[in-house]
Amino acid sequence: MNQVSGDQKPVVAVLTIEDKAEQFRGNRANFRDILRTGRELDFPVYVLTVKDLKLSANRVKGYAYSPEEKEWKRQWFPLPQVIYNRIPQREDEKRPSVRKKIAACLKHANIHLFNPFFFNKWVLFDWLKKNHSTRTLVPRTRRLRSPQSLEEMLLQYRSLYLKPESGKAGKGIMLLQIDESETKPYRLTIQGVKQRNIVYRTGKLTLLWKRIKRETEKTPYIVQQGIELASYNGRQFDIRTLVQKNGKGTWLVTGIGARLAGYHRITTHVPQGGSVEDPEKLLIPSFGQETTGYLMNRLKSSAVLIAKQIEKASRNQLGEMSMDLGIDTEGKIWFFEANAKPMKFDEPHIRKKSLERVFQYSHYLYRQGKL
Repeated sequence: MNQVSGDQKPVVAVLTIEDKAEQFRGNRANFRDILRTGRELDFPVYVLTVKDLKLSANRVKGYAYSPEEKEWKRQWFPLPQVIYNRIPQREDEKRPSVRKKIAACLKHANIHLFNPFFFNKWVLFDWLKKNHSTRTLVPRTRRLRSPQSLEEMLLQYRSLYLKPESGKAGKGIMLLQIDESETKPYRLTIQGVKQRNIVYRTGKLTLLWKRIKRETEKTPYIVQQGIELASYNGRQFDIRTLVQKNGKGTWLVTGIGARLAGYHRITTHVPQGGSVEDPEKLLIPSFGQETTGYLMNRLKSSAVLIAKQIEKASRNQLGEMSMDLGIDTEGKIWFFEANAKPMKFDEPHIRKKSLERVFQYSHYLYRQGKL
């Protein structure tokens, strides 16, 4: 292991994908915040595209933001020692040329790259089921394969969520319920764009399956046990947690927020009409002050436990993730999703800490050296 001086700061690059029209892709406001924080903490930092990352070179072309001119300037920078992967789209990350470059970075003698890939929902659940401590946090989940296995789960749980394995922002999620007292017992709610849900009812499993296949097309889907989440004013909510590694390489909860489902929506995602709220405000009416305090501590410890297991099972270096957790009406905690490229938290104190932790962890990696 090559350890380096603790005072020296590594050169950090924020990795994204090139774009012919716009120089590079990604959330530019987020990139500006990352670069500004890096400068405040005395880290050399810039935005780098996969195409411009030449691993055999001593210097590469990257982008810095000029606040005076309000534009991104392409210039020469030293080859990075730490790479923060913010490639924005799964499709880009799946390209053979991109996967090849990321694999080369992971093998490179002097470059640390963290969070190399997006997560897949099915794989995540599989990883968490392998650990005794995290297994109980995962709702029953299967791949969407046949009408028979779907009906079997539906009769057991009465309510199921159908989710794309590689979904984002609640897109493509459906809710399937059964009520045998109805003439058409199968009820499929398809979350439409903006505020319009499509509700499909049928009494025939064959017709239900046909409709589901029409909606899913060739996208791989999972089927998940429906959980009756705690609610606030008749609207369900879940908990979004940001977990990051600090300057000692230790997982910590950076921030915790709640998302309240929009009216008549089947998920809490903000693009689907959900709103960002304070978790304690939503929990106290259902659980009281004392139990809410206990639940908040349990949420944090569960999030750290999940992050450790995901990192261990992935066999990759991870520095951060956000996760969606739920609390049911009995106060039990459930895991729904983790994201390797977390969206930013709007709360200013969480936002500031999250940006600083990216550099604290980068510094830790650099000090450790590569094995």
